[in-house]
Amino acid sequence: MGLPRAVRVLLLARVVNRLGAFSVPFLAALLTTDFHTGLASAGAVTAAFGLASVPSRLIGGRLADSLGARATVVLGLTGCALAQLGLAAARSLTTAALAAVVLGLAFELYEPPSQALLADLAGPAGKVRAFSLFNAALALGGIGAGLLAALLGRWDLRWLFVADAVSCLLCAALVRLAVPADRRAARADGPPRAAASPWRDRRLLVMLALGTGYALLCLQILTLLPLSLAARGLRTADAGLIFTVSAVTVICCQPLLRLRRVAELPSHTALVAGHLLLAGGLLGYAAAHGLPGTAAATVPCGLGELLVMGRAYALVADLAPPAATGRYLAVFGTCWGFAGVAAPLLGTQLLARTGPGPLWSAMAALALALAAAQLLTPRPPFTHAPSSGTAPAGSGRTASEPAG
Repeated sequence: MGLPRAVRVLLLARVVNRLGAFSVPFLAALLTTDFHTGLASAGAVTAAFGLASVPSRLIGGRLADSLGARATVVLGLTGCALAQLGLAAARSLTTAALAAVVLGLAFELYEPPSQALLADLAGPAGKVRAFSLFNAALALGGIGAGLLAALLGRWDLRWLFVADAVSCLLCAALVRLAVPADRRAARADGPPRAAASPWRDRRLLVMLALGTGYALLCLQILTLLPLSLAARGLRTADAGLIFTVSAVTVICCQPLLRLRRVAELPSHTALVAGHLLLAGGLLGYAAAHGLPGTAAATVPCGLGELLVMGRAYALVADLAPPAATGRYLAVFGTCWGFAGVAAPLLGTQLLARTGPGPLWSAMAALALALAAAQLLTPRPPFTHAPSSGTAPAGSGRTASEPAG
């Protein structure tokens, strides 16, 4: 069963947006090179951006359920573009800092409404596949983003922010012109009835706890793999090759989700399998001492991501009342923020005190603990069964990001 045209447009828009989403990692570099500020000041501005982005996702979820998902997507992307153009045009540190804070406030507005749109448009039969493809779109765009960053960054760092702004505006235009207004915003009988706070839904809080553990593992790989390679005498830049292997695995293995045996797996079982695959890959990182072994261990990690990401976001969308999909996805998305604080603090200490082998062995143990926690979780609220008379749910997300 094919996905609706509007879902395909959303996926294309995500690739376009991801192609330009390479400017933020260069924010501190821009401040130090163009404004000759010290590392402490550059770090403070970057931290201000990060702090401003924390409430951005929650605001995006609330706006999605009140203003409408499509309108919130366009608003968030346009806000990002204006802030990035402000950074590119800034002539003083104060102006750049202000633009960075505005960028942080707009940076995550896009995520909850885009995920809510995806859930609505894909329907029960295509939700898992759509979220998995959303994650693959991130990976596909990320491959090209690195190449563009290398090209434009050699010219002038400010052009990175201009290119990112252009990609945001192109993405906003695609969504506005080719995606229909979501049903919540289009109803003529007034605003949707207020739903209870997502923070009071125990099922969602269980998913948030499990999602935070999974996000912690993903961010440990992202932030510590380069340092781990260096500790074993390899080049730090080789991590780029490993990340490319991961992205290619996620993209090329998408057809597996359409196999009947995989599509008909209950989400509870798929999540356990995904965490077990991730544990196997992390044990491979612990044992590998060269680049080929590390690349081989990345494949099961990518397969685990393939199983976990789509199922987790689809389950959260299923938990949400009709008027609160955006807010539920926003609350679940905060797992990346929580993990973003803990991952570098925990991981760098483990790496410094124990070395790469024990570090990745500890992360594998956490992945096994998450698989065990899934087995102990009450199953009925977390079972995503195929709808009768339709294709299986597993026959089509994210999330990120670390945000991008």
